Amino acid sequence: MKTAIVILNWNGQKLLEQFLPSVVNYSSEKATIYVADNASTDTSIQFIKEYYPSIQIIKNATNGGYAKGYNDALQQIDADLYCLLNSDIEVTENWLTPVITIFNNEENTAIIQPKLLDFKDKTKFEYAGAGGGFVDLFGYPYCRGRIFNHLETDNGQFDDVSEIFWASGACLFIRSKVYHQLGGFDEDYFAHQEEIDLCWRAQNEGYTIKYVGDSTVYHVGGATLQETNPHKTFLNFRNSLLNVVKNVPKQWFLFVVFSRLILDGIAGVKFMIELRPIHTWAIIKAHFGFYANFNKYLKKRRKLQKKSDYNLHTSIVWQHFFLKRKKFKDLK
Repeated sequence: MKTAIVILNWNGQKLLEQFLPSVVNYSSEKATIYVADNASTDTSIQFIKEYYPSIQIIKNATNGGYAKGYNDALQQIDADLYCLLNSDIEVTENWLTPVITIFNNEENTAIIQPKLLDFKDKTKFEYAGAGGGFVDLFGYPYCRGRIFNHLETDNGQFDDVSEIFWASGACLFIRSKVYHQLGGFDEDYFAHQEEIDLCWRAQNEGYTIKYVGDSTVYHVGGATLQETNPHKTFLNFRNSLLNVVKNVPKQWFLFVVFSRLILDGIAGVKFMIELRPIHTWAIIKAHFGFYANFNKYLKKRRKLQKKSDYNLHTSIVWQHFFLKRKKFKDLK
């Protein structure tokens, strides 16, 4: 299977210096490595050309974020399988083998995520993907091994192959034909949660998303946009609402949208209590930005086929904050 590892870069020379060695050492025999550069103004490109001449460089004309950056770059890559890899990830020996094996044996599996552990504490799962992603009844994302900000220790509890709802964009494998069939990422997202939308749309078309625990990578997380940055809060809340409008089936739609108004308001109050009003304002801006484009998002919704089962019976907010459940195995 012809595999392309594609690393999106924007002014990330320090990350490339730190993490490219593991990618080259453990991947170059089984895949072609690309760096897709989002109009960087640092010396990233010169660094790659000097120290990693075997890596192919794609220069995007603008910094269109994660979504447009990959959409532009992947139009130029001929491969059966894309691995979209963050620049702040350390890969491990033989990380590709179990993933490619699944793709070879399971034609309907379209997207795969490996185990994501925290680079800063390699005993812990990492926030961005952990042991594979899900969304609750109200469209809030969570993971096996990560419920909101609570991270589980990796004790082998997710050393399995399992169907999941979404795969993390930090390290996402996808068949190229499926990526282009779906039209790639929705560029309205810019960054954050566009992979959830992509996976949701893939399931609407009857494809399967899987987690493969025999493959492990270590992710720094927040290297481009820190968790404390209010713009990250804005993107997460706005894009989560966009996921709901585009993808939630009609029998749940009004209930979920109305409930999100209340729940996001509670989140805003929580930020105020924590003396972080700038994040409360980010939530408000997220909602206004969402409403301003509501008709546009509805048009996208009408184009999507609703084939996937919306069997998401839990409220992660209720279970985590009220019932104090912190581990995936405890969720009901």
